[in-house]
Amino acid sequence: MTESWDTIADWYARHLRSGSALHDFSRDILLDRLPGDLAGQPVLDVGCGEGTITRAVAERGATVLGIDPVPRMIDHARAAEAERPTGAVYAVDDAQILGTVPAGSAGWVTAGLALNNVPDLAAALGAIHRVLADRGHLVFTVPHPCFEAPHATWADAGDGAARRVVGDYLDEGFWRSSDPEAVRRAGNQHRMVSTYVNGLLEHGFAITSMAEPEPGGGVAAQQPERAGLPPFLLLQAHRH
Repeated sequence: MTESWDTIADWYARHLRSGSALHDFSRDILLDRLPGDLAGQPVLDVGCGEGTITRAVAERGATVLGIDPVPRMIDHARAAEAERPTGAVYAVDDAQILGTVPAGSAGWVTAGLALNNVPDLAAALGAIHRVLADRGHLVFTVPHPCFEAPHATWADAGDGAARRVVGDYLDEGFWRSSDPEAVRRAGNQHRMVSTYVNGLLEHGFAITSMAEPEPGGGVAAQQPERAGLPPFLLLQAHRH
């Protein structure tokens, strides 16, 4: 059976909640770009999955809506909210359309490891621009395009340490991991760094920062081969 986000949703929720240092790191570097106090701020969390970022944003006082196109992911997010209420609200919606979100209604949009799953990046950036208020902020992470390109592998450098072998960086488009335990067995849209940067500029955003955070100790403990390489690219921009 070909996996999809529908078929791996239960596994993915368990995976995150059992303690994935890499996903925790991705969440934390994005949250570090947000104000500590978001009281009264309207926030949209695009591609929220089971809601890990949505809940954290709600706990900072924001009025937050998490959207995801996979109903089963929204089921998990709502179940977590019912178990420990934060005030987060969820809806099934497509990032390329954002049909449930009024224009100019969000002060912040977050997208943690989400835009790399969207087939039409231009449509998603256009929809996000529409729902952001003037000077509203977008913060998102994607797997680092240089080191997480299709067919990237690990190799022994001869000194016992693993080194990353860069994959097909220039080969943009959909690809699927063959690793049965990898998140991207459900598929992923690979894009070059320049595609994300130019896409933002072309859709009326001003880029305010770009970062490649070094993985913390938790990541190195679970996946020591990742020490010294940034697993994620983080971009922050605001709406003109």
